[in-house]
Formats: sequence, C-alpha cells, structure tokens
Amino acid sequence: MSVRRRLLVSAALGAVTLLGAATSRGTRLAVGRLQYDGGGDWYANPSSLPNLIEAINTRSALRVEPVEARVRATDAGLNDLPFVHMTGHGTVRWTPAERRALRVWLEAGGFLHVDDNYGLDESFRAEVKQLFPDRPLVEVPRTHPIYHLVYEFPKGLPKIHEHDGKPPKGYGIFIGDRLALYYSYESDLGNGWENVGTYGDPPELHEQALRMGVNLFTYAVTSRPTP
Repeated sequence: MSVRRRLLVSAALGAVTLLGAATSRGTRLAVGRLQYDGGGDWYANPSSLPNLIEAINTRSALRVEPVEARVRATDAGLNDLPFVHMTGHGTVRWTPAERRALRVWLEAGGFLHVDDNYGLDESFRAEVKQLFPDRPLVEVPRTHPIYHLVYEFPKGLPKIHEHDGKPPKGYGIFIGDRLALYYSYESDLGNGWENVGTYGDPPELHEQALRMGVNLFTYAVTSRPTP
C-alpha cells in the first residue's frame, strides 16, 4: 500500500472514530474563528469560512456545522472545537489568561490555524513565543501529512494571494509528534477561500486554497487524541 493510500485510509478511519466520539461526548464538529484584542480585524474575509465549511462537507466524509463558531480563547466553548482559524491584518494581543487557555486547549488536542493576512506576522510571532516559550515555531516539512492527507501538495503550502513577492511558508508548533498550530505565511489562504472574484485571483487559486483548507481540517480532526 502506498504512503498516500495509507494516509487516506487513516483519515477515513479517523473521521469515523471522531464522529463517534463526538456523538458520545458532545464535541462539536465545527470550524471556529478566534476573536482577539489588539486592533487586528479578526473578522476579516467574511465569506472564507462558509466556503471552507461547504468544501469540507462536500469533499470529505466529515459533516461540519454549517455556521462558523466565533470564540475567544477564554470561552468554555473552545474546548469543544477541534479546529479554530485566526486571521487579520493588524496587531494581536493575548492576555495571560488567554494564553493559558489556548495552551491547555492545544495540549489537549486542539488545532489552531493562523493565517497571515498581511500585517499580522510581527505581533503573532511575538505572541506565539509567549504562548510556547519552550517550543519553537518551525517550518513544517513538505513530507508532513498535512500536505498529502486528502490532496497532494508536494511543494508544500501553495501561494494564493500576492503581497510582496515572498514565497509561502508553512510553520508550526509540534506537541510530541502532533502538529497543534499551523501558521500559513505569505500565502493568504483566507483570501483564497473567499468568493471567486473578491480579490481578482483566478479560480484555480481558489481551488488550491480550498484543497489546502480541507487538508488542514482533516488533519486537525484525525490527529486529535480520543478519550
């Protein structure tokens, strides 16, 4: 059996396991959007998550709630979410209580996707150092399952929206062998998830962005520890 085939089988089995576990313990199979302070527009790309949710529901065995869940790090509902997305163009600031809550959630199996929407990078890197002072933000290798689980991305994170000519990079925080936080830099997946024509990017880049998003969500739910 090929490596890709093993990954697909693992993803399918993981999806079934997660759906069963979710039913028994009330866990929500939903996509969350993280609210934060500091001045950044956490609400950016309003059509992005609805389009991602539709793609997950139509392209995978997972059945996700049709409306995004908006949460703060200290909300009790965070613990019920397997996948939370964070974006924005400005500054992000987490309070000590928010950092503690995020770390507990991530260590328990949560997955945070942070998308650099051009302007978030400097403050996010400073915040993540405080969130995980003992764990570096490292580049995720192209061999990682997140680039191969459902759709193949042999070159790693795709370039979706052009800002200043820099190549896209996917960074992450690992807890053991599990990727718990994924940071898409100089790619702008959120712009790509938005309705075609919003930014003038061609439809094929919209498709690439959605495919990467399906990979991210599938990895998040199938890598999450089950009780």
